Amino acid sequence: MTDFIPTEHPHRRLNPLTGEWVLVSPHRTKRPWLGQTEAPPPDTRPAFDPHCYLCPGNKRAGGAQNPAYSGTFVFNNDFASLLPDTPLKPPAPPARDATGLLQTQPETGLCRVLCFSPRHNLTLPEMDLPDIRRVVDTWAEQYLELGARPDVGYVQIFENKGAVMGCSNPHPHGQIWANRTLPNEPAKEDRAQAAYFAAHGRSLPADYLKLELGLRERLVVENDHFVVLVPYWAVWPFETMLISRRHRQSIDQFSGPERDALADIIKQLTARYDNLFNVSFPYSMGFHQKPTAGGEHPHWHFHAHYYPPLLRSATVKKFMVGYEMLGEPQRDITAEQAAQRLRDAPAVHYKLRR
Repeated sequence: MTDFIPTEHPHRRLNPLTGEWVLVSPHRTKRPWLGQTEAPPPDTRPAFDPHCYLCPGNKRAGGAQNPAYSGTFVFNNDFASLLPDTPLKPPAPPARDATGLLQTQPETGLCRVLCFSPRHNLTLPEMDLPDIRRVVDTWAEQYLELGARPDVGYVQIFENKGAVMGCSNPHPHGQIWANRTLPNEPAKEDRAQAAYFAAHGRSLPADYLKLELGLRERLVVENDHFVVLVPYWAVWPFETMLISRRHRQSIDQFSGPERDALADIIKQLTARYDNLFNVSFPYSMGFHQKPTAGGEHPHWHFHAHYYPPLLRSATVKKFMVGYEMLGEPQRDITAEQAAQRLRDAPAVHYKLRR
């Protein structure tokens, strides 16, 4: 019998933040790139689009008029998924449901849109660092403002980039949803981090980061205050995790230099993403940070998840179907291979190279 070799044989990896497993099948491909990797036609969007409902001065889809903003711009989503005035009294259970299996819980909240820049033709990796820093400051302001509301328990900051990720408008923007309750994914991480902190008196992400900094197999990019790595348990082909070096619970706790460093590492990571296939790389990303209700939450450690779907080229994506939907997530290229490819990608955005 041959010995087990992690780079050759199927195996499962545990995500300690959620308690869930991912199946890794490295034998299915000996190298991460198969087939062609030509870039699609160049992006020729204008700096201002008179038909874009997010550009300065234009009318939005809901009828409101945007101001002639010159930096970031935040507004309540015209078609919000959460509403602040939803009645909180739940409906009576169905008369014939003696088991209690049919449960309904009213949910209140707010949804906001954050335009990163007035320029229609930019994305975060193409923006100047001072402009990205303004986005970081706005994220912190929104986290504090929404989190201070008595009817908000958790603030989820996120960005869907690219049409393949369901983004309906290419203007650079993200979203902020403020829930009364703790959503499923942060709730899993809350339980795991709380249990680890109770057992060890230390942050789970901090200990994991210390381990990865020692091994250096899955690191992508780092600066004085943040590290980006491909997590050992990554599901998506080029999934990454951004972790603060210091044990901070939320974005509002970062100092000025830490906010500068967050802007810097976001630009470095997203430039490397775009440079993989010379395309504006799609992804869904979001910050996971402490809930805004229920105390100090010392077990929480600020981090971000990036989930990009592209697999082999600018036009070939990973699908979560079949076994992934009915069994558990599965990946072919290992986290270590993905990290190496991202490390090797140029740091200067392909549109800016001469």
